[in-house]
Amino acid sequence: MGEKIAFSYDKEGDVLDISLGKPRQAISREIEDDFFVRLDVDSDRVVGFSILNFEKWFKTKTLKTVPVTGNFSLIKETVSVREKKPPYKTR
Repeated sequence: MGEKIAFSYDKEGDVLDISLGKPRQAISREIEDDFFVRLDVDSDRVVGFSILNFEKWFKTKTLKTVPVTGNFSLIKETVSVREKKPPYKTR
């Protein structure tokens, strides 16, 4: 796929949006209470997710799963915080 994942959270509406690539027009389908998958209008490909009542959804200690699979890889130019060297000399 090669697209970045973008997250946005609306605290007032308590909605978490996750876009795979640039946000685009999509059809939302609820696949679990308050969990929506967004599908491209032309290709029916998954282009994102929305979670309504996000804080409430994750207050329980139960693991939440949804029937979606995906492939992920780390972008090469991404550097972990642990890999960064401090800007000062250490003794």
